[in-house]
Amino acid sequence: MSSTTATSGLSRARRGLAPGGSGASPGRKSKLSAQTTRTFFWLLLPSVVLLVLIHGYPLIHAAVQATHDGDLLQTGNFVGGENFASVLSSPAFWKAAQFTLWFTIVGVFGSWLVGLGVALLLRTKIPAGNTFKVLLLLPWVVPIVVSSTAWNWLVATPDSLIPSIFRGLGFGTPLFLADPTLASITVMVFKVWVSFPFMMMMISAALASVDTTVYEAASMDGASKWQQFTQITLPLIARSTYISWILMTIFCVNDFPTIYLLTGGGPVSATTSLVVLAYRTVFQDFATGPGVAIAFLMTMTLVVISVILYRQIRKSSVE
Repeated sequence: MSSTTATSGLSRARRGLAPGGSGASPGRKSKLSAQTTRTFFWLLLPSVVLLVLIHGYPLIHAAVQATHDGDLLQTGNFVGGENFASVLSSPAFWKAAQFTLWFTIVGVFGSWLVGLGVALLLRTKIPAGNTFKVLLLLPWVVPIVVSSTAWNWLVATPDSLIPSIFRGLGFGTPLFLADPTLASITVMVFKVWVSFPFMMMMISAALASVDTTVYEAASMDGASKWQQFTQITLPLIARSTYISWILMTIFCVNDFPTIYLLTGGGPVSATTSLVVLAYRTVFQDFATGPGVAIAFLMTMTLVVISVILYRQIRKSSVE
């Protein structure tokens, strides 16, 4: 069967049409009436007001601290943007920003790839699938303190389990938490291990909403499994994918316990992320202004990334 026929079949399948379907688009949804819009507005207003009151004061107070040279007890004198200038000119900030970037990239896409693979596997009929799914959720639901303790037991010392296995196989004794490069890799792998169940559940929910007849239609038109995956599965779960990327990006950038409990930000600040640096600046160096300035820069970056991904969500919805 020609590639043109397969492509047209995939196009019909993505729209949920059987082979030979007319392909006519459904009628446009009628707009909400003015009365319905007003009802939604009044229903949402209390929640919006409550959120503004809850988050408004901390944001205003943080903005005041970021523009003053005080500490945890006193506001201090107004210094304008000096705290931001000091932070942006600090090598420690850019080193933490670089680690945060890699930590976020690996955490988001690593957990997504693992979650996608597991979700596709669970969609097939495997023995004890439900039990297997529950067990896979354990890294996400177990308290991070317990998980980090278990990983410390596995890799922290030369006599830990994994270094002992490497030594027994003749690869030497890797110091996973003492070597800067190995410590960075270990923290990122730990983040993927903790986070992939979340991605797995998001993708599983998205896959559950995909009608299996679209795959039957594509198969009848000669589409291969890879074509079905790239041109049907991925586009149909795109909305859920972008939402999970937004959430996981926020989780990774703001992730303090995963890093701090495993390495404390070391060795030699190799695993110090921006949130760990902000914590140290405020609560160990008692420099509230620069620490809050770091937090503000993190927030602005997250807002920009969220807006970009949200536009992708809207675009995928239109398509």
